[in-house]
Amino acid sequence: MNRTFLGLLLLGAIAAVSVAVTQFDLSELTRQTDRRDRIAISIYYGGEKSALLANPKVKDIIDKRYKITLTASRAGSVEQATTLDIAGRDCLWPSNEVAVEFAQDAGRPVMGATTIFNSPIVFYAWAEVADAMIAKGMVTKRNNGFLTADITTIAAAVDKGARWKEDLGLNIYGPFRIFSTDPAKSNSGNVWSGLLAIVFNNGAPPTIDQIDAILPRITAYFAAMGHMESSSGDIFENFLKQGMGARPIIVGYENQLVEFLTVNAGYADLIRDRIRVIYPEPTVFASHPLISLTPACARLAEALQDPELQQIAWAEHGFRTGLMGVENDPAALAAATLPAAVDLIVPMPPAAVMERIIAAVD
Repeated sequence: MNRTFLGLLLLGAIAAVSVAVTQFDLSELTRQTDRRDRIAISIYYGGEKSALLANPKVKDIIDKRYKITLTASRAGSVEQATTLDIAGRDCLWPSNEVAVEFAQDAGRPVMGATTIFNSPIVFYAWAEVADAMIAKGMVTKRNNGFLTADITTIAAAVDKGARWKEDLGLNIYGPFRIFSTDPAKSNSGNVWSGLLAIVFNNGAPPTIDQIDAILPRITAYFAAMGHMESSSGDIFENFLKQGMGARPIIVGYENQLVEFLTVNAGYADLIRDRIRVIYPEPTVFASHPLISLTPACARLAEALQDPELQQIAWAEHGFRTGLMGVENDPAALAAATLPAAVDLIVPMPPAAVMERIIAAVD
């Protein structure tokens, strides 16, 4: 064999290998050859993440790519951080950074926490309710088409004892309220109580020395609501099923509408006609920290931060990423239109203040 022919043969082989390498996903090779042993992980998680964890693509990534056998039990964010039995649990996955402090204060063996997703608190209202609130100056339609709510104006209406029928002209019985879950059990209600505390404290998160002065207004607000659900998923489902008379407007997470439309695409036109998403100003980002109770939780944290899983979480479930440098493009959402960014975010009051609120409304 002459040298020229041998050289050509070698060049051809190198070219073939180069093409193969460029067309093959090396990260996939790494995943396929991962020799880690399978691990069993048990967690509590907030109800708003139920559909995400049930998504076959998410389950497949967790199970096959990261070799995790996951046992997940739904529980309210506050309950899992404070009162539920955590024997045998490796992680807690609530919906509020304050829950990390709750867990530490409750004596949970917190090893660390990683923020997985963010989702701003929003209001869901029936169209007639949103229109009435616009007429009263509580809600404003922005040039980009999104609705925003002035929390100060809403709080003033509550303080004045406004009623749905007499003051807003709606055929709804009872005092004007934005309905929420139980602040002592569920994160969305807990965050709403924190937002009310900020508004009642002239726009600043109250300190432990300031909270007692505004507690009566907070407890009166929730006492007027009667029965409160203990899960954000439950109140959203009841809002849609029971209609305007039972739940005129509720506190929820931005991602809940995306999830509903992903699963119930046939209702898209009805939802767009009848339901309005309103962004409070100010609002709070509900972060979703994965709280490690055992070393095993680190594997799940790794899985939940997988870029493909994060993209599924945004496109199909509306969870904004918790990863630095990763953008959430509204064009990726097939089911709903959300703003690219949410402004006027305020921090929650400190854990000691929130614990005082929980004790007062429980």
